[in-house]
Amino acid sequence: MPNERGVRMTDGRTTGSARAFELLEPLVQAATVRVHAPPGGYETPRSHRTGPTWGSGFFIAPGWVLTCAHVVGEGGAAVRLTGREVGITFSAGSTTGTVTGRVECVLPERLEERRPGRHALWDLPDLALVRVLAPVSHACVWLTDRSRPRFDEVAYFGCTEDLGTPEITGRTTRLRGTAGNGAAIRLGDDDEIEPGMSGGPVVDLARGEVVGVLKARRLTGGGGLAVSVVQLRTLPMAARGPGRSGLYRRIMQAHDLYHYDQHLSDLDNRRTWTDVHGELPPEEGDPYAGRGRLTPGERTTLCGLLAELPPPGSSEVVRALVEEARGEEPDPLPPAPLSWRDGLGLLHDPPGGTAEAAAMLRYATDVSVAEYREPATPGADEELWDWVRATAERLWRPLRRELGERHERGLAERERRRRASAGRAVHGPARRSGGLPTGASVLLEVWAHGWEDVYDWRVSVLAGPAHAGRLTPVDSGVRATLAGLPEALRTPLAEGFRRCDTHETAALLEVAVAPALFGLAVDEWVVVGGVPLGVQRPVVLRHPAGANPGTAPNLGGAREHPADREGADASARWARVQAGPLQDERADCVRGRPRTPATEWLSGLPDNTVPVHCRAAEQEPTLGSLHAVRDAGYGVVVTRRPPADPGASCAPFHRGLREELADAGRAEVLPERLQDLRGRAYGADPDAYWAAGTGLVWEDPARPLPDEEPLQGDL
Repeated sequence: MPNERGVRMTDGRTTGSARAFELLEPLVQAATVRVHAPPGGYETPRSHRTGPTWGSGFFIAPGWVLTCAHVVGEGGAAVRLTGREVGITFSAGSTTGTVTGRVECVLPERLEERRPGRHALWDLPDLALVRVLAPVSHACVWLTDRSRPRFDEVAYFGCTEDLGTPEITGRTTRLRGTAGNGAAIRLGDDDEIEPGMSGGPVVDLARGEVVGVLKARRLTGGGGLAVSVVQLRTLPMAARGPGRSGLYRRIMQAHDLYHYDQHLSDLDNRRTWTDVHGELPPEEGDPYAGRGRLTPGERTTLCGLLAELPPPGSSEVVRALVEEARGEEPDPLPPAPLSWRDGLGLLHDPPGGTAEAAAMLRYATDVSVAEYREPATPGADEELWDWVRATAERLWRPLRRELGERHERGLAERERRRRASAGRAVHGPARRSGGLPTGASVLLEVWAHGWEDVYDWRVSVLAGPAHAGRLTPVDSGVRATLAGLPEALRTPLAEGFRRCDTHETAALLEVAVAPALFGLAVDEWVVVGGVPLGVQRPVVLRHPAGANPGTAPNLGGAREHPADREGADASARWARVQAGPLQDERADCVRGRPRTPATEWLSGLPDNTVPVHCRAAEQEPTLGSLHAVRDAGYGVVVTRRPPADPGASCAPFHRGLREELADAGRAEVLPERLQDLRGRAYGADPDAYWAAGTGLVWEDPARPLPDEEPLQGDL
């Protein structure tokens, strides 16, 4: 008898996918909605008094609808998308209901400022989250946790009017590839995508999970594009504080708890997503079938138990636990994992024949003894461990022993950390208030492309002092103009911040450029949230890797810190200036007139000196002075982008900075003090206007820049 998934039907589907479609169709249709004008507006009898169809959407959690931004922007070119009210028509059993929803967020955020013309493609990811404004009972889809889709057979659903009446219908095709650096999925031309289907779900038939949101159809023939649902991880987060977990974490928590509750409930006999997952035809040649993979019920339960825990402190915490459980570094491609559930998505198909179930149970064990960003609900971590132990009973005995030992080690380590933390509370904090966080930072490198007026760039995650020199690439590019850098770097920087930000702090941004580019206004760029980077987080300047300032990183040897140079005791200067008190010294001017500092004079200044530059970094004598202070071993230096008026006096800047340095007392607090100053100026505090354009060179020997080969020319 031929394999069920290998028999091709006349309509282009295998018998296996046809059965999967039959099982999944009722669940998906129950969660898919029609999007239109708010109830009461644009009433027409033809559309059952709800107006023309703008597009489709689907419930991803109780009260939350996911759709495309261009769907909620229908007919509203002059109105703001966020806060706009729309109509949502959905099915509840045999009846149809309509409710008002409010657009809570659109991606990308810049769609609020710049939208394409009519019939033009909207910028990726082109997503919108709509919150229903009344309590309603409805179904929700199951979202994938995988970072990238499998190129397999899928079904897509949306609103059509084939018979003159709006209804939710489904069709099938295959995934043909990705686009937009993985943000979009290409759909095959097996069937047609109609206009009203935009915003509807795309379902992986083999695994029974929603992987995309219908975005566009081809102008000729069938096929089109869908947006990967993983792009929800790019939802903006607050810069700091208790709300850092943001909308994404709250919605995914509600999603997982919904399915967990549905799985546990015995109030009715309707099929749940978990039930259907267990009935889907098996995949041909699945190496993890049977004991090697968690059952659908076990996976739903695990997601629910993880959702009951406080979120991880940062994306890097998730990645570290995944690496431990998987046995190799997880996929570094964006978007970064933000929740414990996202970590599960990185554990599918582990290397070396390791069973997927074993990797997930190791991960769950480590999560049960992890440090959370806030206290867990009493007993939640113990409940997770009890489930792991019970689930392991059906697996291999050596694994059960390994998990028990892993749990004991984790408990001992967590207790050690708690005791150490309690000791610091008595005797004072390990890091004095206001100092930089010791975790990972985002590194931005920009260097000139030869003699042309274009620039190559690279964004990476730079590990903290605990893993000094460890670099994880995020993205890179070539031949960008200075004016085009902010837009080119918006997405890569946002991804870097998602990986590094923690619940307590926004990660440091380190900008490694030649001194001639110290005037680059990175602190004024807007990446997410509509607030400049320098207001959201500390931003510091670094000299590029390599011994020769003004060049791209060299190709051999370690990053040379000024402390390694003969005759320059930079390590002593760094330690002294960190402890304070601070002494400012004008390096490139005397009473407002430019000057070139002598090397001997610079070398003879006290170790707690902070050289200050008030003139343009790319021009002499300031450019030469910046090189000279680096050669003299100064790791903390202040620069400034001069005001537009060349006749403006620099005296207010020097006066304000002297007071700020005296009040700070020590250098270790300067990056965050400067961030606060930028925030005050952004908030229209006239007493902080003198700080406009101020930059801080920060050559921390504990955070060396690794020496890696730079981009060279076009790819």
